[in-house]
Amino acid sequence: MNMREGVLSNVPSLEERAWRIRRNALRMGEVQGQGYIAQALGIADVLAVSYFHATRYRPEEPAWEGRDRFLLSIGHYAIALYAALLEAGIIPAEELETYGTDDSRLPMSGMASYTPGMEISGGSLGIGLGIAVGMALALRRKGSDRFVYNLMSDGELDEGPTWEAAMSAGHWKLSNLICLVDVNRMQADGPSVGVLNFEPLPEKWAAFGWHVQRVDGNNIPALVAAFDAARELDEPKPRVIICDTKMAKGVPFLEAREKSHFLRVESHEWALALEALDAGRAA
Repeated sequence: MNMREGVLSNVPSLEERAWRIRRNALRMGEVQGQGYIAQALGIADVLAVSYFHATRYRPEEPAWEGRDRFLLSIGHYAIALYAALLEAGIIPAEELETYGTDDSRLPMSGMASYTPGMEISGGSLGIGLGIAVGMALALRRKGSDRFVYNLMSDGELDEGPTWEAAMSAGHWKLSNLICLVDVNRMQADGPSVGVLNFEPLPEKWAAFGWHVQRVDGNNIPALVAAFDAARELDEPKPRVIICDTKMAKGVPFLEAREKSHFLRVESHEWALALEALDAGRAA
């Protein structure tokens, strides 16, 4: 069995993975001079726990039938998922430098037809959870014990199809479905709750028949406990982990910027961001 098919529970190891995921994202951002870096830095801890604690896969065989499915509903977070796939060995390390270039397997928005380990193509928000419901139903009918993970943003909570899918998952009691909601509280048009207030989230998901947990999405021990509880739950219902994250986590001078949905990073600041990230790790 490949080590990544098992469960890793060493928290410092996961913290190391998260740091490396953040580093990969910053290095890709520097290639193009742009990217959804604040989101990538913020979600890195969730991705580290997903890929190195909870999700079963084979790096050398991304389409392995026995894998868990990890769906990126938020296509503009592709740089974040690429950073995790690079760390997981699903994407070769040398491809990092090709991010966003012509003929690259790492386009700026997630494309399943291009990228190993990318289960669905992203773009329009709100489609991922519906696809995840279909996958979870199909796997259950095939007798598979695999999980389907769907990573979505708080902005997708503004989309009607998200709640239709949530209602469907509750109706079908999809215990093999785990939804991860990145609540970073920022959208293109401003603070998320100012665009359309989605709180109180736990009560809303529970009303649709989901098992709900809300955690600090930048606290790895809390994430490990939440993933374990979601996977081990005996109740026949879908599970959601609401992850409150900080935009640009790990790089203090970027964390402090007010407009962070598409973060402006000057050419000289990429090296400074890597230095700040490394300094935080060493502290």
